[in-house]
Amino acid sequence: MITFRWFGARDRVPLAHIRQIPAVRGIVSALFDIPVGDALPRARLLGLREEVERHDLALAVIESIPVHEDIKLGRPTRDRYIDNYCESIRSMGREGAGIPVLCYNFMPVFDWLRTDLARRLADGSTALAYEDSALARIDLSRGTAELPGWATAYSAGELQALLAAYRTVGPDQLWDNLAYFLERVVPVASASDVKMALHPDDPPWSIFGLPRIITDGAALDRVTDIVDDPANGITFCTGSLGANANVDLPATARRLSRRKRIHFAHCRNIRRTGPKSFEETAHPSERGDVDMRGVLGALAESGFQGPIRSDHGRMIWGEQGQPGYGLYDRALGAMYLHGLWEGLNA
Repeated sequence: MITFRWFGARDRVPLAHIRQIPAVRGIVSALFDIPVGDALPRARLLGLREEVERHDLALAVIESIPVHEDIKLGRPTRDRYIDNYCESIRSMGREGAGIPVLCYNFMPVFDWLRTDLARRLADGSTALAYEDSALARIDLSRGTAELPGWATAYSAGELQALLAAYRTVGPDQLWDNLAYFLERVVPVASASDVKMALHPDDPPWSIFGLPRIITDGAALDRVTDIVDDPANGITFCTGSLGANANVDLPATARRLSRRKRIHFAHCRNIRRTGPKSFEETAHPSERGDVDMRGVLGALAESGFQGPIRSDHGRMIWGEQGQPGYGLYDRALGAMYLHGLWEGLNA
């Protein structure tokens, strides 16, 4: 199922326009106003599903339900937040809104991060980019307000307190805290017919001195082995994983897909511009370092039938709006992915 991300009422791209993209049959969305750590109301999820279905689309994925920092830090308060997380999964599942896939991440403090929101590409379009050398120039003294691509979530004081708390949490402890979380939520997801799809870290290396652990194929294997249940899977993000030149994307996709552990695919192309540096490009394989045909071929070989979305996009044709989430290039990407998939399965 080719899907498209929609940010609800705040999105400049209405569902009526998304419905006009011939390939797209599913929507990826969330309840963006719910405070992190609170349980999602079942009635709100049902309302979101009904709104999507009024446009002859299916609500295929919730992306995401953020994991509270107390869970990642392993604080005593984590059980309360895990209980809320389980309640959200039940509200998503077969006794609730009937939404089959949950995409989430386990990145400390920061979600995806870019250092440039409007890198000018050779064709005149603009795209998201990351340069590790530019990270030191980002001012954290004003909280997350200065972070490119990052919604304001923490004040300066809150951010400094979190960064200090993570100084005692290394990769091994973060793995332990992820295991504690998965051991409690995966059985609930399995009983609710919800597939958990962990997103790789983006970018796939440490930033601001914080540990990041979901960075390559071996890490994805380790995640799925923590709780050996088909409900415990991953979001295969070609852009996040592709920024790590050591990851063989088609081979990793083939291995995990044969085990039925890929529940969602983000298909984004990037061009590596140096060590720990990259820029996002148009979706076709020849535009970047991601062998998109190889990845989709690996998924097709295993009989993958889950949701796929064109992930991020350039800003083209003078479009304005949230960088990475315009309509036009993501629509082109959706049609490219649809064409590849149709050809592979012919």
